[in-house]
Amino acid sequence: MDLKLNGKTALVLAASRGLGKACAAALVTEGANVIIGARNQETLEATASQLRPLGKGQVLAIPVDVQDSRQAAQIVDAAVTAFGKIDILVNNAGGPPFGRFESFDETAWQSAFNLTLLSAVRFSRLVIPHMRPTGSGRIINIVSLTVKTYFPNSVLSTSLRLGVVGMAKMLAHELAPDNITVNNIAPGLILTDRIKDTLPKPTPGGPDFDQLLAQRVKDIPMRRVGKPEELAALVTFLASPLAGYITGATIPVDGGAVMAMS
Repeated sequence: MDLKLNGKTALVLAASRGLGKACAAALVTEGANVIIGARNQETLEATASQLRPLGKGQVLAIPVDVQDSRQAAQIVDAAVTAFGKIDILVNNAGGPPFGRFESFDETAWQSAFNLTLLSAVRFSRLVIPHMRPTGSGRIINIVSLTVKTYFPNSVLSTSLRLGVVGMAKMLAHELAPDNITVNNIAPGLILTDRIKDTLPKPTPGGPDFDQLLAQRVKDIPMRRVGKPEELAALVTFLASPLAGYITGATIPVDGGAVMAMS
């Protein structure tokens, strides 16, 4: 299927590895020009070298800390300078730490707010003025399954990612007349580095990582962990003109783990 992404320009954040890297790879393969951002320049450049042979699209690697407003403005400006526009934004960032409510002080809450919610607000504000003149646009936020179901020790992620979901719902209404869609993707258990943070810590004499992971998989109807490429396929579809009537949605990619009806 041709997703009609040739010549589109996408900005993908936290793209040096994991979900962000998979999303960038899928978009490049479909012919989009992709700007990838992450903090570590060496890792980012290595990722760019891996992505460039995948498709017709160009790949531009620009280091960025999504918590830094100056760096955020610089990467958006660089994208527009290089390609003249931004059609697609994939808001993505590393998740905040896990722990019980009482274990986090105000500093931890502020850091999580800057990383998880304010970064999505910041980049959305920066790209919208570049999307409106083109008569279309796609904002896709990678959130977490914690916005759909209870997950132990995820108070920072749950609280602040729900803020992203609320913002996206409001933005979807405001930007619909401009043909700009705003959607969220809520990954469940996906095979990335962060998967270790979602499991209980192994204890002496207790189950090891593989055993803990097997226990979690039993609760997933598909009985397996998801692949980053499976989430990236949804991102790529939502980024395409074919998904022009989907907006304000939060879509789980979880192997059926969430049993709720809504």
